Amino acid sequence: MFLDLWNDEAVTVEATTERVLRLLALLQRRPSWTAAELAAELGVTDRSVRRDVERLRALGYPVLATAGVGGGYQLGAGTRLPPLLLDDEEAIATAVSLRLASGGTVAGAGEAALRALTKLDQVMPPRLRAEVRAVHGATETLVGPGVQIDAELLVTLARACRDAVRVRFRYAGRDGGERERTVEPVRMVATSRRWYLMARDVDRDDWRTFRLDRMREVAATTWRFRAREHPDPVAYVQRSVTEAPYRYLARVRLHAPADRIRELVPPQVGRVEDDHDGWCVLVAGGDELDWLAVHVARLGFEAEVLEPPELRQAAALLARRLAAMAGTG
Repeated sequence: MFLDLWNDEAVTVEATTERVLRLLALLQRRPSWTAAELAAELGVTDRSVRRDVERLRALGYPVLATAGVGGGYQLGAGTRLPPLLLDDEEAIATAVSLRLASGGTVAGAGEAALRALTKLDQVMPPRLRAEVRAVHGATETLVGPGVQIDAELLVTLARACRDAVRVRFRYAGRDGGERERTVEPVRMVATSRRWYLMARDVDRDDWRTFRLDRMREVAATTWRFRAREHPDPVAYVQRSVTEAPYRYLARVRLHAPADRIRELVPPQVGRVEDDHDGWCVLVAGGDELDWLAVHVARLGFEAEVLEPPELRQAAALLARRLAAMAGTG
């Protein structure tokens, strides 16, 4: 008799736990549910839904409730991060992303990513663990030397972008001198090697790009600003990175599809514009014309120099040198 009661109680607890997990999955699926909708999905009464909501709250999940005819339940932000419930695809994507993040450019994030990956791997079902490890085993990450950025700096700037508040910091220019800047941040843009902030410089009343590794003493203010129309952050940063810092700016027509050239030229190196009749235009900056000529030639496509004229002269000189090396000059 006692054993039968024990087994019945165990079955009840297991069924309740499974139902609570299903409730959590539903709440994560969309922003809001009514009690009647949840009860119908779970096959229980409204009263059972209320009890299960209290169980989730006891576990640390901030389930918010609104009263009235249109009221319902939704997940909110709490004081701590409760356990997450992931489906198979989400678990695999998270594990792979954490593996890639372990070698990233955010200071301290690599160690944190490895700790999170260890926890996830520990509780992951064997079938999913095998899939994740198969992806890891078949993948190598080619990462060039990058500049690590403090995670706290990223959080400060991200919050300032979200809350539309001005940021002050000291910034080291290319000449090595530091100046105080006050900006209205819009968006951060990451390349394979560096992080950039696109913002409106208050003193210069114009849009600017700032490298995060050159910022010092970064502080968000309480001064809110009104959002205004701005250039596309990715395009603006790419233009700034590939054009502004260099002595020469080259425009070269290439007899190749634009997407093919984009595969060969990283976005932080050059910008590719669509042209017509199977041609595209590569825009790239450099301090040495010889360097530009070599890299355009290495792409292996028919090319026409649009500007600057000096690049044609550098290409002609390079051709003579190569012909001499080949013994045909």
